[in-house]
Amino acid sequence: MIIDELMCQFSSGTYDERLMDIYVDDNKLNYQKQRYVSALRNYMEEFGSDDVEIYSAPGRSEVGGNHTDHQNGEILAASINLDAIGIVKKTTDNKVTILSKGYTLITISLDNLEMQEEEKETTIALIKGVLAGFVNHGYKIGGFKAYITSDVLIGAGLSSSAAYETLIGNILSGLYNDMSVSAEEIAIIGQFAENVYFGKPCGLMDQMACSVGNLVHVDFANPREPKVEKVAFDLNRYGYSLCITDTKGSHADLTADYASIPEEMKKVAAFFGKEVLLGLSIDDILDNISKLRELAGDRGVLRTIHFIRENERVQKEVAVFEKGRY
Repeated sequence: MIIDELMCQFSSGTYDERLMDIYVDDNKLNYQKQRYVSALRNYMEEFGSDDVEIYSAPGRSEVGGNHTDHQNGEILAASINLDAIGIVKKTTDNKVTILSKGYTLITISLDNLEMQEEEKETTIALIKGVLAGFVNHGYKIGGFKAYITSDVLIGAGLSSSAAYETLIGNILSGLYNDMSVSAEEIAIIGQFAENVYFGKPCGLMDQMACSVGNLVHVDFANPREPKVEKVAFDLNRYGYSLCITDTKGSHADLTADYASIPEEMKKVAAFFGKEVLLGLSIDDILDNISKLRELAGDRGVLRTIHFIRENERVQKEVAVFEKGRY
């Protein structure tokens, strides 16, 4: 739809019901309307008054399953009503051109999607990783130009990078694949982008929660085909809200610290001849604790115990939600 027309429709309330479906909170309705109008205006100032499409992808909050995904465990996570939105136009120039609010213009040629070491931990790496992932999975890609703005706090543990990957994945699915790429596949492609191109050895929880949406339970026992289920639970019915507090802290420079978590867990797994911790019990750890402390240190052992207990906790949480015994 042409930008001028879209701006008028958002301002007049045409999309109020759709916005409420996405953002839930009626106190934020006017803010969201103004936000979309502003994004459309900024696109127009950069690229002109085009016939555009709008895409959205949310951030996420962990509910249960802290650092269990990369050990083939289980997670319970929820998408939140802070999201990234993209104003997008399909192009024929074989380039992806993106202007993100607060950042400089990025242009990527589709002729060269190889991973570059010097691009690691950059937005370019995330975009190229998703593009390459689509190609690897047999999907079509092509050029587009986009203005992106995000309310997902960066480096705050709300998965701003996974939301961005999911947004790019949905844009490619919509523009070039008739929206045929499943939420699960978009998540897997996003993880590939973050692991290989960006250089962060994350599990699949962040991308899966952002892509699938709502309250989602994922069992990663078979990581190639994780078992994904939405959990039908209404917090409002019980008088609760999930609240996000901006502490002004940042995870942005903690990639090395993050990487140490799966590394130490896998040291313990290797002692038992395994690649990951799934399948080990507390008794397995306690019976061998002296040797494990020598091998992986106290922190590695404690992280292992954390994984086992956290995995059990997710199963209990899901059962409580599903039975309505909050």
